Amino acid sequence: QVQLVESGGGLVQAGGSLRLSCAASGRTFSRYAMGWFRQAPGKEREFVATHSWRSANTYYTYYADSVKGRFTISRDNVKNTVYLNMNSLKPEDTAVYYCAADGSGKPYYTIPKSADFGSWGQGTQVTVSS
Repeated sequence: QVQLVESGGGLVQAGGSLRLSCAASGRTFSRYAMGWFRQAPGKEREFVATHSWRSANTYYTYYADSVKGRFTISRDNVKNTVYLNMNSLKPEDTAVYYCAADGSGKPYYTIPKSADFGSWGQGTQVTVSS
């Protein structure tokens, strides 16, 4: 089981930016599939972005249409950390954001499903005011 600790949430005005961080445990982080999900009040959890190991130093990156062009997912394999840079934030981005990991080392060539992620963080609140 991979341990995940998120940070970086907060309150920001519409149009502003935030960077979320997720520190992961384990010695093979470079081969983890990492993802960000979010859940707004009264709504189901939804996929935001993924940065998943594919082969060698190649990763599969994919974004939800709602954040494409505004959010960027990246990782630092030395720090065992994945980031979500969020720009041009909108009130509809308000949610609890969850980091997720698949530490199995399985290569991904398509979008990982929610069920593929066996480890989840505690969540961090992002609130965007209008």
